[in-house]
Amino acid sequence: MSAPFFLYSNWRCIANNMAVDLLTNEDIRDREVRVIDQNGEQLGVLPIRRALEMAEEAGLDLVKIVPNAKPPVCKFMDYDKYRYEQAKKEREIRKNQKVVSIKEVQLSATIEENDVLTKAKAAMKFLKNGDKVKVSIRFRGRQITHQEIGLAVMQDFAERVKDMAVVERKPLLEGRHMIMILAPRDLTKEAKAASKASEKEAGASAPQA
Repeated sequence: MSAPFFLYSNWRCIANNMAVDLLTNEDIRDREVRVIDQNGEQLGVLPIRRALEMAEEAGLDLVKIVPNAKPPVCKFMDYDKYRYEQAKKEREIRKNQKVVSIKEVQLSATIEENDVLTKAKAAMKFLKNGDKVKVSIRFRGRQITHQEIGLAVMQDFAERVKDMAVVERKPLLEGRHMIMILAPRDLTKEAKAASKASEKEAGASAPQA
């Protein structure tokens, strides 16, 4: 693939990743630049003065989109409109981003039933809000010699919240702590998968004409 086409195919990625404004019009100090017009057509390498004239004739800005190329690559565009659209996209991305935090629920190897119910209720609230849950048990004294008790408590806890959670990380011992990570169960995704499976099964069992 030739250099011009490679540069053109990557200019959007390079421009989108730049936090600062791109150089435009008279701020471009290079003697010559490789030019792409507003339709994506390659115009070749032109003196900067000619490139500026052509951009002005088209009623557009000359924008340096790949400054490190030799020569730099410039494109005709409405730069104010481009910046507005980029800012709009970034706002949409931020609005749709879900920040997943990790909440912690602490159990014990000798936890009572009422406490387990309270902890499970708290965990399900976290999971419903889309957060992950770190479930931990700290072994005290000689409890560390009976890790199987802590493991049983962990497994029982996971069973209690299984309608809301999947075990992302099975219980593992870290020093005197046993830790398990629960992630929210994607109920919508699972419902769609079950529906597709049901439709497939119904189709397979339907009488043939």
